[in-house]
Amino acid sequence: MLKRDFLKNGLLTMVGALVSPALLAAAHEEKLLREARAMPIADGPFSLPALPYAFNALEPHIDAKTMEIHHDAHHKTYVSKLNEAVAGKPEEKLSLAQLLASASKQPDAIRNNAGGHWNHSFFWLLLAPKGGGQPTGALAAAINKDFGSYEKFQEEFTKAATSRFGSGWAWLIHDKQAGKLAITSTPNQDNPLMDLPGIQRGTPLLGLDVWEHAYYLKYQNKRPDYVKAFYNVINWAEVNRRFDEARKG
Repeated sequence: MLKRDFLKNGLLTMVGALVSPALLAAAHEEKLLREARAMPIADGPFSLPALPYAFNALEPHIDAKTMEIHHDAHHKTYVSKLNEAVAGKPEEKLSLAQLLASASKQPDAIRNNAGGHWNHSFFWLLLAPKGGGQPTGALAAAINKDFGSYEKFQEEFTKAATSRFGSGWAWLIHDKQAGKLAITSTPNQDNPLMDLPGIQRGTPLLGLDVWEHAYYLKYQNKRPDYVKAFYNVINWAEVNRRFDEARKG
């Protein structure tokens, strides 16, 4: 009996060693995707926006399977959970912007899922199949003024994204009071629109999701490689537009 158990355990250990972390992660994400598809969007004021391009449109920089799971499982779950959290409460009548602005007064279920919904809705629009390059016009001038050069901006933004411990986001924001651009990061699904202590507030112009589910299938634990790839798919036209709105607002 002992010998048989020893051989069985040894075989399981050998098999486990042959299964890569990427395959294990893929299996886990597939499970999440199946569960999310089986879960209808709860009745409520918030809905899942359609992805504005095909799942494979950002390849080779961001793979199709990651985009499918990220949108159809993770983002969908934030929307469903947010609708559940506000159902039958005064918050049900508040807009997403109002929920973010009052995040310090909200329970975790509303704060986290409202942030997750807004952050991802924002994120999809910042990516483009023919993205990359550099900003132009007034935004390019502001980046040069506030950071010294586009390369310096890129260096600071990369540092914010790669040094964020655990899960979270890196942001380029417009600080209206200071009249300048700034780079910051937030934990979990918090963002610069929230009235939370320790958060540098401002209007988000660019955001990068550095949760592992955003990159692990392709890049595993190599977050810097994912951040580097992100610069190839930035929709600078959208960032430029948001900057123009932020200056006028």
